[in-house]
Amino acid sequence: MKTGRLLLFTLALTMTGLLTAHAQKDYNTGLGVRLSPTAGFTVKHFVSPQAAVEGIFSARWHGFLLHGLYEVHQDAFQTTNLNFYYGVGGHYGYWDVNKYPHPWYDERGIYSVFGVDGILGLEYTFREIPFSLSLDWKPMVNLINYTGFWGDDVGFSIRFNIK
Repeated sequence: MKTGRLLLFTLALTMTGLLTAHAQKDYNTGLGVRLSPTAGFTVKHFVSPQAAVEGIFSARWHGFLLHGLYEVHQDAFQTTNLNFYYGVGGHYGYWDVNKYPHPWYDERGIYSVFGVDGILGLEYTFREIPFSLSLDWKPMVNLINYTGFWGDDVGFSIRFNIK
């Protein structure tokens, strides 16, 4: 039940941000890498001046995770090219525990997970070169299979931006 309340609160916060955001996008699409415990590739595409969708393909525990996020961007600290962003989304992934031990599973096999993600971060977009840097926290809650909270996913991303 706590997970449901957290999800409703996060969705309400996101909808409030949609109505009050003022950030202006500095690029249309960014392609890059994300360094974190679930390191991988990231693609962010703006669907409006204040909203973006982000896909992250990452690897962890000899498996993979695929994340899809909806993010709201706002100006941060009245600083040019610096945006604060937050959002929600989901993930799907699997781990192959046949070859390598996994800290959460005692039995061998292939395990799939599905869950809800949040994201909270800062992004700086360079005007002179087509790159952006971001630092974020992306907590996750698995709803299927290992049903638990992951709060360790703090990541640093660098993206090549396409106008």
